[in-house]
Amino acid sequence: MKKQKRALAIHDISCVGKCSLTVALPILSAAGIETSVLPTSILSTHTGGFSGYTFLDLTQEIMPIADHWRSLDLAFDAIYTGYLGSASQLELVKKLFARFGKDALILVDPVMADNGRLYDGFDADFPAGMAKLCKIADVIVPNLTEATLMLNEPYVKGPYTEEYIEGLLRRLGEAFGGKIVLTGVYFDESHLGMAYLDTASEEIGFYIDKLIGGYYHGTGDVFASALLAGLLCDLPLKDAGKSAVKFTIDAIEATDPEREPRYGVRFEAALPGLMKRVGLLLCDKD
Repeated sequence: MKKQKRALAIHDISCVGKCSLTVALPILSAAGIETSVLPTSILSTHTGGFSGYTFLDLTQEIMPIADHWRSLDLAFDAIYTGYLGSASQLELVKKLFARFGKDALILVDPVMADNGRLYDGFDADFPAGMAKLCKIADVIVPNLTEATLMLNEPYVKGPYTEEYIEGLLRRLGEAFGGKIVLTGVYFDESHLGMAYLDTASEEIGFYIDKLIGGYYHGTGDVFASALLAGLLCDLPLKDAGKSAVKFTIDAIEATDPEREPRYGVRFEAALPGLMKRVGLLLCDKD
């Protein structure tokens, strides 16, 4: 029997509203990956559209948890970070990479901004700190806003040209190395997808699919989790990205259009398709 891979997901827990750990854990588990979690904070709901939510900062618990794990001689095949709420958490995650990342695939989703602006709670210095974390990663998954912030470039609204996206990928590759997956890429108003660069092979590619109307919170976490699932199931970067796009589309299409967007997408209904694409189910890949 093939050895089961183990991933460590470092995210917050938003108890209501599908994002962060409540997305990463079930998606990676469905792909056959043992998933350990390190919660950075606990919120009663996520912050996108809810008010009056509770918040418990777990920064002080991060290193004691890591110390216990080291005493158990734990190892991981992948470390996956998403929303990190402060500069101090960025520094602690660097220490976790040093402790547990030697033989692990490190994937950083630099969750901090969208639509040309930083999320509430982040100051102008945060992108530079996130950029330092991304330089340690093997794979980064920024959207267009996050990419331009980390490069200290002005944000450009789409639709984009292939020339612009390729140039942006190359600049990201020069700054961070490794594998770059750029989300939110579109060349017209009816399609949306991702672009990627593998700096080792210099391969650049795109996967653009149909745009599904509406906006739902947490789809970035859905995509990044599915991307990591594909990579850990030994799909090439191009195929893992394509699988993640398809999974995200399937999740949106399975969601009741009358559902409040802040409660997220019905990704659970799309899990069999993801399992098929990563080869977990004994059927042909699509």
